[in-house]
Amino acid sequence: MGDSPASSNRVKLRDGRFLAYKERGVPKEKAKYKIILVHGFGSSKDMNFSASKFFQELIEELEVYLLFYDRSGYGESDSNTKRSLESEVEDIAELADQLELGPKFYLIGISMGSYPTWGCLRHIPHRLSGVAFVAPVVNYRWPSLPKKLIKKDYRTGIIKWGLRISKYAPGLLHWWIIQKLFASTSSVLESNPVYFNSHDIEVLKRKTGFPMLTKEKLRERNVFDTLRDDFMVCFGQWDFEPADLSISTKSYIHIWHGKEDKVVPFQLQRCILQKQPLINYHEIPQGGHLIVHYDGICDTILRALLLKEEQQKLYKIN
Repeated sequence: MGDSPASSNRVKLRDGRFLAYKERGVPKEKAKYKIILVHGFGSSKDMNFSASKFFQELIEELEVYLLFYDRSGYGESDSNTKRSLESEVEDIAELADQLELGPKFYLIGISMGSYPTWGCLRHIPHRLSGVAFVAPVVNYRWPSLPKKLIKKDYRTGIIKWGLRISKYAPGLLHWWIIQKLFASTSSVLESNPVYFNSHDIEVLKRKTGFPMLTKEKLRERNVFDTLRDDFMVCFGQWDFEPADLSISTKSYIHIWHGKEDKVVPFQLQRCILQKQPLINYHEIPQGGHLIVHYDGICDTILRALLLKEEQQKLYKIN
């Protein structure tokens, strides 16, 4: 967890915090493409983005450099008590500068790692060569989302309740999670059919999905605070929404989403597409929230993002 002794590479930011990171692929000095991956809720720089056995061959063939990092408070990165959408963007930009990635790079935002990625499209679009969102979360406060659709979604009430108690009674929330939510299980999410479809559950039998979302880890107050702050920024009030962004055919933005995603309904992504039709949308008919771990998906995402070959609107699982 952040603020603990480090064993990974770290950079020191202007405000004194350290961000931990991990590099993969070809050396950045020789890379044709440089990509920063932004992990989601309860994850870290150690997330898996290589489900295919041919992935290593692909990144060598395409000459890809991959940069994974722990967002503030996660893994071995220091926490940020002033976390905001803008601070997440600043962390990405400063990390890229300190590691000398050059004036432009690609971004891949996964699940809740999508909100810093949207922030980059808002605040530093000139730095982005292209962007891929994988199972991105949606902020229910975005004005362009149809009120009728939002009203019917039970997640709206859960998020409102979560924001309210996170702000006014965080201690009570921490107690409730440990004593009530985890009363009969060690992990609230692992293999839970409420959140995951059959393909996701098969993934979770082979991989650790959310290492921070266990009863043992959540007993640590700094872990709980990181997750709470991340949740509040993601679903709190923004000064923009995706519909406000200036997106052209040269923006090279992709969204990959599963039609059976139980965490984020696919209908919400389609609403974004109605306002931003130049986004390349790939809907996976049998895909759940963990599509990034499905065999071959990461390969396809890279090819579509970097080679601009995958312009179809639908992608099917074999």
